[in-house]
Amino acid sequence: MDYFQIVCGLVVVVLGIYYYYKSIYDTWKNRGILGPKPTYFVGNFLNILIKKESVSDSVKTWYDEFKHEPVFGIFEGRTPVLVINDLDMVKDVLIRNFSTFVDRGFRIFPKIEPLMQHLFLLEPERWRPLRAKLSPIFTSGKLKEMFPLIVECAENLETYLDKVEEDRESVECRDLAAKFTTDVIGSCAFGINMNALMDEGSEFRQMGKKIFAPDLKRLLRESCRQFIPWLYRFVGPLLEQKDVNNFFINLITNSIKYRRENKVVRPDFVHLLMELQDHPDKVNNMELTDSLLAAQAFVFFAAGFETSSSTIAHALYELAQHQDIQNKLRQEIKEVTKKNIKNLTYNDIKEMKYLDKVFKETLRKYPLLPMLTRQAIEDYTFSGTKITVPKGMKVWIPVYGIQRDPNIYPKPEVFDPERFTDEAVATRHPMSYLPFGDGPRNCIGARFAHYQTKIGIMTIIRNHKVKVCEKTTIPYESDARNFLLTLKDGVNLKIEKA
Repeated sequence: MDYFQIVCGLVVVVLGIYYYYKSIYDTWKNRGILGPKPTYFVGNFLNILIKKESVSDSVKTWYDEFKHEPVFGIFEGRTPVLVINDLDMVKDVLIRNFSTFVDRGFRIFPKIEPLMQHLFLLEPERWRPLRAKLSPIFTSGKLKEMFPLIVECAENLETYLDKVEEDRESVECRDLAAKFTTDVIGSCAFGINMNALMDEGSEFRQMGKKIFAPDLKRLLRESCRQFIPWLYRFVGPLLEQKDVNNFFINLITNSIKYRRENKVVRPDFVHLLMELQDHPDKVNNMELTDSLLAAQAFVFFAAGFETSSSTIAHALYELAQHQDIQNKLRQEIKEVTKKNIKNLTYNDIKEMKYLDKVFKETLRKYPLLPMLTRQAIEDYTFSGTKITVPKGMKVWIPVYGIQRDPNIYPKPEVFDPERFTDEAVATRHPMSYLPFGDGPRNCIGARFAHYQTKIGIMTIIRNHKVKVCEKTTIPYESDARNFLLTLKDGVNLKIEKA
């Protein structure tokens, strides 16, 4: 074979690859759907991959450019994704035609990532029975039983705050809040004193940090899983967090073993997992392996401490910049909790209407998930349109873009709790506020998150004042290394006695 034949062969290969990708990237053009121009191989994710821009900022950029269209198209690598702006169509996906969009569309590799077989990511066949049997732990009755445990953790937080205030130095509030929420999850879900507030070396807190640490290994793992899944089957084991996997699998298996041997009965998440193990017929005789049970506990721990701690930190970030709002909130807290915090009741939190507005406005401005994802399990055409989603196609709902849309929320950059008066909420489309999703596959722990987060905010603001300092990042700049919306360099504030 001479050089000319080799060159011709290479040209044929290159042209083949070019036309293959061109045929993919013409998907939306051929359907008459607008969208941002993709880059070969990575689609519209180049800035996200090289950590030049956060997922949240990318979602907002795309939404702002195409928000006057009912839908637009992007590419997740080679995968076409339909992004839905029209709020009535959003309701079709999440509620009215949920059965068609029950799948979130995530790839799961059980042998590589055993803890990823959790409720958030599972395919419909395993999600449905597990969701039905895990939901009882989050009823209002169960929350009332857990409430004293959350209050106990809040007392420890108050003690810790007095120590922080004495040090007279700035505090990274996301880490502070994560210590509190780690203790709450440990007590309420697992019956374990995680001691994250008082022990800087708490193993649970260290594991929590590892789960979300924005390091090179995590970047490679997520990029390979998303864009080169066939390769991930081979290299995934080298990139996986084996210490985190082993920690949580051993935690659950050992906890269950101990409770069975010592006949310990405690109405918490571990007890619910034990009941599922004893009665597999209640979950369609699903094989309830140690890793599958541990995965449900893992997501409760990870989502429970991380999302609530970030929301607490974002609330403090805004309150530090708006002392008038902070003072108004503190006044309400003191009026409702005239006695010692130990006497705080479930109904006291429900009475704090302004706290509820602050909480909701925080999640409006800083939704933790920038988008909701679904995947069609059959062909679907949106009512009154010619827009068809073929079976297997992913759809996104751009939560961050919607909740920052000035046509829905005037002056969206302004932190204004009064957006959530009953009158104001009634004027808006119900799909314009989706921090916990909506429909049957919304966040199972939303009610728990409400109370945990509000108690955290209330405890910090009640007798202390948060203020900006020289380390506070203003204006807000999202951390491009994190998938969840977080402030670059952390939420650094001063905490003083009020």
